[in-house]
Amino acid sequence: MAKIERIDTAHLLFEYERGFRYAGGRCTARMTSLAFVHTADGRCGVGAAYSHPGMVELTIKGQLEPILIGMDPSDPERLWELMYRLTRWYGRKGAAISSIGAVDTALWDLKGQELGKPLHALFGAASSCPAYASALLWDAPENLAAEAKAHVAAGFTRMKTRLGRSPAEDERVVQAIGPACDLLVDGSMRYTVASAKRIAAMLEAHDVFWFEEPFEPEELDRYCELRAQVDVPLAAGENEFGSQGFGELMHRRAVDIVQPDASRCGGVTELRRIVAAAERNGLRAATHTWSDAVAILANAHVIGPAANGVTVEIDRTGNPFVDELLEQPLEIENGKLILPSTPGLGANVRPDILEQFRLDPFAIPPGLYSDMAFGAGSLQPAPPYPHDEA
Repeated sequence: MAKIERIDTAHLLFEYERGFRYAGGRCTARMTSLAFVHTADGRCGVGAAYSHPGMVELTIKGQLEPILIGMDPSDPERLWELMYRLTRWYGRKGAAISSIGAVDTALWDLKGQELGKPLHALFGAASSCPAYASALLWDAPENLAAEAKAHVAAGFTRMKTRLGRSPAEDERVVQAIGPACDLLVDGSMRYTVASAKRIAAMLEAHDVFWFEEPFEPEELDRYCELRAQVDVPLAAGENEFGSQGFGELMHRRAVDIVQPDASRCGGVTELRRIVAAAERNGLRAATHTWSDAVAILANAHVIGPAANGVTVEIDRTGNPFVDELLEQPLEIENGKLILPSTPGLGANVRPDILEQFRLDPFAIPPGLYSDMAFGAGSLQPAPPYPHDEA
């Protein structure tokens, strides 16, 4: 295979006119980062990182690119180990491993192109992957019910909402949306063990598919305690990184479903390791994605063929990096994402979208970017959850 010639990056920013409400406040904008690995014979692979854009830029352009130039890209796993050793001193979790993941996914894209096969064909056999609509943020129950019907009309049979407002409002939301679909619930890290146990009982009564992140990711003792007392499956992992982090989550038996993300946990290489480890531990895997269509496809190529793969997340909040980024938009049929049959990742990025939304990674406008906040006054979280435990 031709050697690596250069790595380009593109950081993208989209600002909502109105945004959406959730536990963190009102989301005003969305961002993502892409890496393009070019080879000397003119081919290009693409991958995504969902992290602080400036840190991604420094990691990829400042350290990884100068070392990778001139190397053979045909063994992504070998280069993953190299990149990990290079960044271990300041990495292991967070922006560094997410940056590795963007380059790693691009290397897998190149490998699929070289072999003339889509990535999922390298990992097993699948033509589609179950997918769910991720939206249904904080709004009136009747508005969420109408939104759920729109997602069903768009081809989804499974979708996720966010709870964490109050016990009564949580139940009203589940009752309003539930009949329309297979419902997943995100707890927005708002609960104590006692209040989560009560909410879990309500979710079980409504046959909810999973209960995601009732606690902050560091609170593994709480996850273990709750899991021993409830029947609804617990899910977590979007805030975890690498095999080590997910290994602890699995070793502690803290959840039933792990939620890695190629754009955060370390790319396709690490995603495959995590999904395989989950299978060995009798756990299921359902990938998180809250950034762009490149990340969605990377996740789907792994989850689709996996024996323990459950579903992939597809942002439906009007994010152009999901809806407009690719020349061939994501296709949903009967609750499944159709996997590309073209060699590699199958993610041909539109140059006009890159130019329209390009961001200087060191000059980020103030705002609440869902998972990241920049500038004074951007943090306006909701009041504490009324646990009613006195």
